[in-house]
Amino acid sequence: MITITPKAAEKLRAMLEKQGKPAGFLRLRVISGGCSGLNLKMDLTDQLASDDKIFEAHGAKVVVDPKSEFFLFDSEVDYQSSLMKSGFVVQNPNAKATCECGTSFST
Repeated sequence: MITITPKAAEKLRAMLEKQGKPAGFLRLRVISGGCSGLNLKMDLTDQLASDDKIFEAHGAKVVVDPKSEFFLFDSEVDYQSSLMKSGFVVQNPNAKATCECGTSFST
C-alpha cells in the first residue's frame, strides 16, 4: 500500500488540472542507478499499463508497476514546500540508505 497525504493530493490534483489531465495520476517508478543503487522517478501522466497498481486517496491517484511496488510498499507520498525547494517527497520505510540527491536509495 502507498498512502497519499491530503497536501500531496491537493497539489497533485492542481498540477494535473493545469496540464489538462484531470483524470491523470502521479506515477512512481524505481529503476537501477543513482548513488545508492536504486533511483526513484516521478511523472505526471494519464497512461495506465495493464499491470499497474493504483492507490487513491483524497481524490488523487498514485500508480506503480509491480517491481516498483515491491520497493515502495508502505511508503507515503507528501508534498513539501520551502524557500529553497518544493516537490513531492516519498517517505519510504524500506530504504536503508539514501544519498544527498534525495531520489536514490538502497534496501
